[in-house]
Amino acid sequence: MKTNKQAFQEYLQLEKKYSSHTLGAYMNDIVSFESFNKLHFDQENIDQVNYSQIRSWVVSLVDANISNVSVNRKMASLKAFYRFLLKTKQIEVSPMQKHRALKTPKVVQIPFSEKELIDLMDRIGDSEGFEGIRDKLIIDLFYTTGIRRAELIGLLRINVDSSANTIKVLGKRNKERIIPVLPVIVKQFSLYMKERESVEGIVDKEYFFITKKGLKLNETFVYRLINSYFSKVSEKVKKSPHVLRHTFATHLLNNGADLNSVKELLGHSSLASTQVYTHSSLAALKKVYADAHPRNKK
Repeated sequence: MKTNKQAFQEYLQLEKKYSSHTLGAYMNDIVSFESFNKLHFDQENIDQVNYSQIRSWVVSLVDANISNVSVNRKMASLKAFYRFLLKTKQIEVSPMQKHRALKTPKVVQIPFSEKELIDLMDRIGDSEGFEGIRDKLIIDLFYTTGIRRAELIGLLRINVDSSANTIKVLGKRNKERIIPVLPVIVKQFSLYMKERESVEGIVDKEYFFITKKGLKLNETFVYRLINSYFSKVSEKVKKSPHVLRHTFATHLLNNGADLNSVKELLGHSSLASTQVYTHSSLAALKKVYADAHPRNKK
């Protein structure tokens, strides 16, 4: 008979379709709380706990100098677990219902500048060969669509529609969305597919982006690719696919796009998620305001 923990793991994997990385993080948090509970309360089964036990874990994590961000992530895992037990009628009340997340400092992502993007595109402007053309397309697709890393990795060949200038991606919580792509990207699709045909022994044929060995890309590969290329033109500490997504949103807002449109392009479920990108665009707006307003001219 399955334990509730095993059932929860299958639920995340099969129904929520979480990535192996996310799934591992959730289950590691559950196991960590199990270990804490057994050590301090001599209770192996965490299906039936009270909030004071959870609160004790929070205190122990903070005392161990675990950041509030990491603690909140662990609490999110527990919250999801007990929500699952509620859904499957294993418990009647979640012990997490009184929990409030710890305060965390607001971290403002610093996007790449337009100059950095121009400099990079100049460097890789006439890339040749399968890997060169693929890498340029990956960078350009991130910057011109704002897709997530997981969405790029999971992009299927059948969901790239060059005739309609669109791609269809599978986002968070299995939500599909169709994203328009620029004509310049469609041209790169064609170049890439021609080079892709030269790759021998393709294993993951259904996926659009593959390695030179014919395998589906993975998260580490994509992160290293972005970090490597942008290290040549940027001194920013963080150089990742997510920074490119942030750059996409910021540059659109800086150039007059409305928040709702950016929300739809990014695949956010609410405007609150999109509004984090307004911090950088506000800085640009302040500069325009200061440069243009007559009262600021002396």
